Amino acid sequence: MNELKPTFGCVVLTQGNRPIQLKAALSSLLGQVDIEVDVVVVGNGWLPTDLPAAVKSVHSKENLGIPAGRNSGVSSVKGDLLFFLDDDVILEDNDTLSRIYQKFIEMPKVALMQPQPKDPNGLATPRRWIPRLNTKNPDRPSHIFALWEGATTVRRDVFEKVGSWPSEFFYGHEGVDLVWRIWDAGFRCWYAGDVVVAHPAVEPETRHQIYYQYQARNRVLLARRNLPGLISFLYLLNWKAISLFRLRSNSEGKKEFNKGWREGKRVDLSPQKKLSWFTVLKMTLFLRPPII
Repeated sequence: MNELKPTFGCVVLTQGNRPIQLKAALSSLLGQVDIEVDVVVVGNGWLPTDLPAAVKSVHSKENLGIPAGRNSGVSSVKGDLLFFLDDDVILEDNDTLSRIYQKFIEMPKVALMQPQPKDPNGLATPRRWIPRLNTKNPDRPSHIFALWEGATTVRRDVFEKVGSWPSEFFYGHEGVDLVWRIWDAGFRCWYAGDVVVAHPAVEPETRHQIYYQYQARNRVLLARRNLPGLISFLYLLNWKAISLFRLRSNSEGKKEFNKGWREGKRVDLSPQKKLSWFTVLKMTLFLRPPII
């Protein structure tokens, strides 16, 4: 790989419904020190207005979904590192990106990095934000095979090599897909638990009515796109059993889940190379076999 330069192409995705948070997110980006930022706001079904002079914009008349929306901003920014930020995430420290940059320099095989998200008001960190099985100590860094996508840094060359965010997913699990493909390309993904960003601790089912539907739909897409035969079958069998057990007292949730499961089998997918058996073995050795 060529030596990385300390320039971040920053893509901020928004639907324009959180103007105060967006302003704070942009301010935290523009205030970063010791690195250069090139920032674009992607208006997903919203025309960005009243942005700082240093910030560019991309407008989509319709909501493209989260992964496709992020992808649409990449060509508008320069930088060896791409930084994807949700509009309700704030970099509270002005050296957040410079610390992330130094970690990439120190770990040249790492191609994707996630910081630790914390609620700014001290609420408990949701378990799903820490992308590993053992979440008792969220400050501990580690390799990862899942992802909280709200503040993600990726090497641009690797991001382009593995095919960007999977646009078919629309909402949810696009980070897992990207992480798996980066590992399959011979690189690693890292959870930087010692780098913290602020994000409100709100459970997704209270914010997104389509949560259960897309949980099921995108689990099916994830398996169809990435997993070889038997592994794909075991992964889906396992997740369906776990999900229906969790929803056993939630009739509406089960209805949405089953709707999404059926939909996932019908979605047209672009051709995608399955994970190699070597990658499946590697994930298993890291105690994250792709059946759980």
